[in-house]
Amino acid sequence: MKSIHILTGSFLLLVAVSACSPEADKQKTTAPKDAAADAPASVVQHGKGEGKITAIDEAKGTVTLDHGEIAALKWPPMAMGFEAPADLLKGLKVGDRVAFELDWNGATGRITRIEALPAS
Repeated sequence: MKSIHILTGSFLLLVAVSACSPEADKQKTTAPKDAAADAPASVVQHGKGEGKITAIDEAKGTVTLDHGEIAALKWPPMAMGFEAPADLLKGLKVGDRVAFELDWNGATGRITRIEALPAS
């Protein structure tokens, strides 16, 4: 009888120690594929700016802009690449000055509107 109590206690101790091990903390979990769709809309910020197109990569669907300050996002002037649908980039070329709007999710920006400005 004593040996059953010792074995049971040892087993419970082993389970408890395993649950508290560093390896248990490293277990990876994956979010459902539609988790991004469930993200609150407040995560995405919208900004407007003006800048100059420095690169267009139609294959990747990106445009690089050397833009001025974007106050709504608290960004200083900088050069940065953004996702951009091909239909929005039609007729634009490297060197064009543009006005644009974008959505920023905290990791990537996506151009939602872009148009060439008159040459100055």
